[in-house]
Amino acid sequence: MLKEQHTVLPASDLSRARGYYHDKLELDPNEEHDGLLMYRQGQGSGFDVYETENAGTAQNTQMGWMTDDLRGEMMRMREHGVVFEEYDFPEMKTVDGVVTAPDGSMTAWFRDSEGNFLCVTQRPPE
Repeated sequence: MLKEQHTVLPASDLSRARGYYHDKLELDPNEEHDGLLMYRQGQGSGFDVYETENAGTAQNTQMGWMTDDLRGEMMRMREHGVVFEEYDFPEMKTVDGVVTAPDGSMTAWFRDSEGNFLCVTQRPPE
């Protein structure tokens, strides 16, 4: 039976990736192995960053976090130098880096130092 899940992200430069996650997102690995950083964030969630030449080739969202205060998270992340993506597609347009879905959920995307697409989402109150 499948239980916990976690994301695995590629990095062409593991040292640079470690610096990005530390400096920009205030996250440090819980474990380190040769070519691998392991981040655990509670309640069974976490992600790994591994060294590979394939980093930065995906053009889709690769990992996301949930938050109760998207604007507050974005402000904190911007203070650390995170740049949010801006999109202007017929089906999706950002306003100050945020897409608001018809159900009221809000999402903002950014790229890490390795070109991985990451996002932060706030669901509407129930």
